[in-house]
Amino acid sequence: MEVMTAVEKEIEIPQSRLLQMLICTVQNYDWGGIGENSEVAKLSSLNSKVEIEVDKNYAELWMGTHDSGPSFIVDSDNLTLKSWITENPSVLGDKVLEKWGTDLPFLFKVLSVAKALSIQAHPDKESAVKLHKSLPNLYKDDNHKPEMALALTEFEALCGFVSLEEIKGVIQSVPEIVELVGNVEEDQLLHVSEQDGEEKVKFVMQTIFTHLMSACKESVSKMVSKLKSRLIEAQKERQLSDKEQLVLRLETEYPGDIGVLSAFFLNYVKLNPGEALYLGANEPHAYIHGECVECMATSDNVVRAGLTSKLRDVPTLCSMLTYKQGYPDILQGVAVNQYITRYMPPFDEFEVDRCNLPEGEFTEFPAFLGPSLFVVTRGAAKIQVVSADHREEKEVMRGDVFFVAAHTGIIITTTNMEGTGGLQLFRAGVNSRFLSEL
Repeated sequence: MEVMTAVEKEIEIPQSRLLQMLICTVQNYDWGGIGENSEVAKLSSLNSKVEIEVDKNYAELWMGTHDSGPSFIVDSDNLTLKSWITENPSVLGDKVLEKWGTDLPFLFKVLSVAKALSIQAHPDKESAVKLHKSLPNLYKDDNHKPEMALALTEFEALCGFVSLEEIKGVIQSVPEIVELVGNVEEDQLLHVSEQDGEEKVKFVMQTIFTHLMSACKESVSKMVSKLKSRLIEAQKERQLSDKEQLVLRLETEYPGDIGVLSAFFLNYVKLNPGEALYLGANEPHAYIHGECVECMATSDNVVRAGLTSKLRDVPTLCSMLTYKQGYPDILQGVAVNQYITRYMPPFDEFEVDRCNLPEGEFTEFPAFLGPSLFVVTRGAAKIQVVSADHREEKEVMRGDVFFVAAHTGIIITTTNMEGTGGLQLFRAGVNSRFLSEL
């Protein structure tokens, strides 16, 4: 089993190191929500006790050990969580230490997306090593970056390529794309079928997508303008499709950008609160709008090619994609108990638990064989730390983030706070399937 009760194993972690409160880093990217409209701003302000700036973008709250957004131990002399773990490696547990060394293998975030992020992909482990070695200033990590987004509100994203038949429909209904890629590529795509084999389909997909993404800026701007004009006229006579409406929204955010056209090639996904989307390496995606909790392998490698003012690396992105087609898997989560739901993607580095605890109730997170990070997004609670020979209580509330060591369980009891609707918190930890492997 991946969890054990506190009495099943003697642990050597000093009692004062079982739970650590954290102050976390906020990232102010220009796609983030502005001021009080951003959940990240509200949580970050509560976490760091810094006032929200009304005109500032608040995009991501980072919880973990990544150097680009470190977390700090509360009541320490500016000691980072990473440094503290290095000094106290036993808090990770033997199995995590053996595979990943003295660092957290996952990075936990809250995102507030007010404007579409770039069309991007994250390299696999082998590619990440090569990119970091050749371009360390651009690709700062030698690690892959599988990730998962768990919706807090309705959350919109583009993710993965639509089916072959849908792409054929795009070619036949979006003349502006054909003008960019040419009749030869159009003919290739219209005449390929699944019966031609996976490699043939991939070759044709890669050819047409690369041609599209590599089109010159002037031609792209002209075609996006033509598309916009055509759709504005069309909506006078018919209801535009969801994708067409999205494309018009993207054009207002990124006028003349190739990402407006390439969005037709990607699945448009709408998550309801409590649904999750996971993304493997080398899969194209772009978050569009909404609030989410995100977890990923500890890396910040991003290869961008559209919907961005940042540096684009179109050749690398187009060469690395899998070109796998079809709608992505949506995780609904699996109930651990009546209050805790677990989201377990097919990656060793992480899983996420969501806990919704009504007022006056309690629940338990038993002792895991690896470390955990928790963030409180609503309400307040009393946390009782449970280990083999130690009992400790702490009060936590909205905006609090804390680290819990391996082999340490916690019991959570809600604190009555009028109008909160109980407690909501999220836990990130190493994937239980990995921890349970013999």
